[in-house]
Amino acid sequence: MAELATIARPYAEALFKAAALAEAPALNTQIHALAAVAADPELRQFADDPKVEAAQVFDVISAVAGALDAKIGNLLRAAIDNGRLAALPQIAEQFQALINARSGVSDATIQSAFAIDEGQLAEVVAALEKRFDRKLNARVEIDSELIGGIRAVVGDEVLDTSVKARLEQMKVALIA
Repeated sequence: MAELATIARPYAEALFKAAALAEAPALNTQIHALAAVAADPELRQFADDPKVEAAQVFDVISAVAGALDAKIGNLLRAAIDNGRLAALPQIAEQFQALINARSGVSDATIQSAFAIDEGQLAEVVAALEKRFDRKLNARVEIDSELIGGIRAVVGDEVLDTSVKARLEQMKVALIA
């Protein structure tokens, strides 16, 4: 079976081409909500039942997800008709990446051992934007294994200033 990223790419690109710049954020919100619904194992089991028709699956998902834009509805129908419901979370990720690329923004995951308040987060994001030379949409994850400091992941780049990373570096230096 082809990788989900390969399967999802044409769907995300088609939605991106159909979306006007002003409506992209609303479509992005809807596609992520749809992806969350489609990721539910019980719903996937229902959708995979050969006795259930595609129209029934569409009705259930659209009822759970709420009112859908026509473009999102068409995407959902195409995904269901082609047996690609499992690819919806990846479609949502790729659609987000296309929006980010158009606007010159990157997603950043900031992992911290402790909660970061809004003021600290603003300072960290400003420093990371300067370091990575681009605007960032940051989200914070708590990872107590870091002990202290932060670990920032922007695309395929990682900036690890955590205590855990420093201890690993010291361990390697002492062993060598």
